[in-house]
This record gives sequence, C-alpha cells and structure tokens, in this order.
Amino acid sequence: MKPPITPDGRYIVVRGRLWRASNPHLPEHERGALVQDLMTARREVKAARDAEDEERLIAARKAVDAAKVALGERGPVWWTDGAMDFNRHMAKNTPYADWYAEQADSR
Repeated sequence: MKPPITPDGRYIVVRGRLWRASNPHLPEHERGALVQDLMTARREVKAARDAEDEERLIAARKAVDAAKVALGERGPVWWTDGAMDFNRHMAKNTPYADWYAEQADSR
C-alpha cells in the first residue's frame, strides 16, 4: 500500500510523519537512474553492516545521502514558492494537520 501524499505533492506520510517526496520535475530517465543509485547504495549499506566494515559503511551512507539530495528528498527544497520545509515533522503539527486528520478518518 502506497503512503498518502500531501495535496501539493511535497510529502509522503509514514506513521504520521512527513517525508519529503522526490522532485516531480525530474525527467523520468534521470529519476530512474537516481533511484537505481539509491537502491545500490542501500544494498551497500547492508553489505557494509554485515561485513562490520565501518569505512565502507560511511562511504555507502554518503552515497545514499547523495542520491537522496539529487532526488530532492534532502538538501534544498525543490519547490520555488518559498514555503517552509516540514520534512520529518509530525503531520499533526504542521499546516497539513487538517488534511492528515481527514486521511486518518477515511481509513
């Protein structure tokens, strides 16, 4: 089941918390390549943990972060209207509170 997406498309909601969505303005081929990079980096994080290799883990986490920044999920916001970033905030404590309450009521 896909997580709810805020009406403006800026966030997904997971367990009540807002997480910044990928930039919808990325060309599909670029987005696809970045998602592949992200998945590769996440697999490398797991492998580094399993191997208990701290240097490898640090490099893998940097690769995850770089992919997330390129996707627009971290770093500067991808929207241009000056709206505040509520990434990682609880939805109930943001301007999305009423919308989120309606989502919870409809489940």
